[in-house]
Amino acid sequence: MTNINLVLKPTSEYELLDSGNGRKLERFGKYVLIRRESQAIWNETNPSLWEKADAEYVRTNDKFGEWNKKTLSMPNEWDFTLNSIKMKLKLTPFGHVGVFPELQEQWNWLTGIVSKSQSPKVLSLFSYTGAATLSAAAAGAHVTHVDASKPAITWAVENQKLSGLQDKPIRWIADDALKFVKREERRGAKYDGIIMDPPKFGRGPKGEVWQFEKDFPELMDACKKVLSPDPLFFLVTAYTVPVSPISLANVISESFSKEGVEYGELSIQDSEEKLLPTCIFARWSKI
Repeated sequence: MTNINLVLKPTSEYELLDSGNGRKLERFGKYVLIRRESQAIWNETNPSLWEKADAEYVRTNDKFGEWNKKTLSMPNEWDFTLNSIKMKLKLTPFGHVGVFPELQEQWNWLTGIVSKSQSPKVLSLFSYTGAATLSAAAAGAHVTHVDASKPAITWAVENQKLSGLQDKPIRWIADDALKFVKREERRGAKYDGIIMDPPKFGRGPKGEVWQFEKDFPELMDACKKVLSPDPLFFLVTAYTVPVSPISLANVISESFSKEGVEYGELSIQDSEEKLLPTCIFARWSKI
């Protein structure tokens, strides 16, 4: 197993301008946003930069918040491109905007594997607005996209149209991830690769409760049973979960050989080369 840390550096479309005091200052295209960030326990580096923000997310209760627009030009929705995938970004009451830019490093890894394969079947779980799904499909995969949120799937389909990928073979499934995978096992379905981004806590479309520490091992066992005899890859990314990336790597290595397993943190580098950690990951590939 190999420990690596993946760092997203500033690009023309996305840039972490600064972070600190529990917040982060980001540029998505031409719009600059301030959002909450629990990892940023240090002080802000460039206070004057924060005055350029177009909007700031402010939490109003335990779950939701509101966006305070600081400029008249700031829309509620706008188009955004990352790695040739076009997405509709939105100012949501959760503080999310519809994309996690740091995952670009994972999409590059994923598309590199898919593009070298012959139309692999990929299962994409907890897939939100579809960036990983669309990246895999654009590279030539047949993708089954599963998310418990019907609004998130509607958003993902909108992103598919924006990206001009309507002709790509994608199945959109609104379902509980664990229940779906178990049904696929009973049907005899097989996949060449699996992507997942399981939350710490969540609910399925019928009120099913997901708790990472309790349900992740069971999901991994179920996923093993729907992998093809000669799988290509397995990728897990996780935010705010109470485990180490080594723990994720150990779980994956139980299903595959330790050779080919990589694990570590994803982070974003700002203009001062300071790193903001965002999530952990573990992955395996045969290529």
